[in-house]
Amino acid sequence: MKKFLIRTYPDPVLRKETEAIDLFDSKLMDLIEEMKVIMLESDGVGLAAPQVGVSKKLAIVYYDETLYVLINPILLKADGEQVSEEGCLSFPGIFGNVLRPRHVVIEAYNEHGEKLTIEAEDFLARAFLHEMDHLEGRLLIDHFSPLKKNIIRKRMRQHAKDER
Repeated sequence: MKKFLIRTYPDPVLRKETEAIDLFDSKLMDLIEEMKVIMLESDGVGLAAPQVGVSKKLAIVYYDETLYVLINPILLKADGEQVSEEGCLSFPGIFGNVLRPRHVVIEAYNEHGEKLTIEAEDFLARAFLHEMDHLEGRLLIDHFSPLKKNIIRKRMRQHAKDER
């Protein structure tokens, strides 16, 4: 049995601001490994710790056969624009166009506590920013129009009631 499950809206943990990570130990490595398994089994590209109920500044992104571990990430630079469809494991079956920067520079720590500066463009930049949004309690629906946001909220709340 898995220790963690993907949390879906309206779970309050998804709106909670996360705490910085300052201990790089075996518990952190286990969490990262569990998140990787959950993400890949769910056909996801990224997963943030709040999505598995852990309010820590940790996100992972798997792209082009590389696993990016972003611990305490900070956006240093963003430029350009791109609009593309996004989905989210915490909003199953929900998709919508989101405006994001085309190019980003991010500072983060990896699982070994090493500080990294990562430059990303296009899809990878989008994936990083989507996961970093989760670390601040921002969700996919926050990028949608008020009407679309309300429709999705109602649908997700009904889905949560049906699951009980």
